[in-house]
Amino acid sequence: MARSSARDELGGAFDDDVLFDASSNTAFVDMTPGASPESPLAVHDLTSAAKDLVEGAFPPLWVRGEVSDFKAHRNGHWYFALRDAQAQVRCVVWSSQAKRLPAPPDDGMQVVALGQMTVWPVRGDLQFSVRLLEADGEGLWRKALERTRLRLEADGLLDPSRKRALPAAPRTIAVITSADGAALHDIITVARRRSPAVNIVVVPAKVQGEGAPESLVAALDRVARWADCDVLIIGRGGGSREDLWAFNDERVARALAQCPVPTISAVGHETDISICDLVADLRAATPSAAAEAAVPSITEQRARLRALGRQLAATAQRRQQRVTARLETTQRRMVTAAQRVTERRQSRLSNGAARLESLSPLATLARGFAVARTAEGATLSEVGAFAAGQRFELWMRDGVVDAEAIGTRARPGASGNGSASGEDSA
Repeated sequence: MARSSARDELGGAFDDDVLFDASSNTAFVDMTPGASPESPLAVHDLTSAAKDLVEGAFPPLWVRGEVSDFKAHRNGHWYFALRDAQAQVRCVVWSSQAKRLPAPPDDGMQVVALGQMTVWPVRGDLQFSVRLLEADGEGLWRKALERTRLRLEADGLLDPSRKRALPAAPRTIAVITSADGAALHDIITVARRRSPAVNIVVVPAKVQGEGAPESLVAALDRVARWADCDVLIIGRGGGSREDLWAFNDERVARALAQCPVPTISAVGHETDISICDLVADLRAATPSAAAEAAVPSITEQRARLRALGRQLAATAQRRQQRVTARLETTQRRMVTAAQRVTERRQSRLSNGAARLESLSPLATLARGFAVARTAEGATLSEVGAFAAGQRFELWMRDGVVDAEAIGTRARPGASGNGSASGEDSA
């Protein structure tokens, strides 16, 4: 039942689609799909067959080229072309794969892409389905970091003024990391050595791979709702760039910035810098360094307290000396001032006494004069104040004389209101 023999025997009376069975001398139409108008292929079958053929011929492989005509569809797919000087191939990154890449490429960027040649049956287009995409050097990673950093900076989350100081004597420390990682062991070991009394509460989270950002955000939310710790450490041990990438996720960084307690980020090794390191209140080079920063050493605290005690005693002594010196200075000024006041008052008193002395009747008496007074103490200073037979007292320098007026007379040349008699005075 060969097509060529049937055609030859019948002298070309049959088309290529008509077969002839020599044993039964019967001709029939070949119904193999696509072999005749009676058995045409559907377009979908054709493109699907092409897809299977292409994918079978090309296993997943890496391709290098320059990105051009990049477009990000609203459904999350990326479309672009990879080209070199001689050719180009259309590429697609499905949304499920795009979520795993750090950032979309830029036009003109040299990249290497891991993918597989395939045919998109809907349009029959030959395209390269990309699974991984890496720019020469670290272009995509740097771009993703820079885009995230700029958004956080625009919201003020990287402002140094918002950094909070760590508590001097924390009682409880929360730790967000992998429950079975070496980072947790290092943190606990260092914290216990520095202060056995500190409480350590572990909030386990996935720190790498798919679902790690969501796990870290959930752990940060638990700490925020609990809010009964004094400081938070978030981090992990070293690893590749991809292993540490969850700590560059913008969602994780924003959740860390909203934590109600001071935070320490300890991601990877000393040379690794993550977005969480920029947002946290303190960046520690390693998880062990984070524990040292969070937990003051009890030995160091005691030494610091002793030093503070000595400093306080010395300060009190110096203050006492300054107060004593000020008092002694003040006391001398007060004594000097009191002496001056006393001297001035004594001088004024002496001057007043002298003036009083000069005006005192006693001074007049001391010069040989006498004062006549009645028994009631009234001074008799004029002749007219006396009457014949009037008794009075005559005050002398050294005593009093009881006297009686026999008569009065005017002194020659004196004027007065008193009348004069011809009798002698007492």
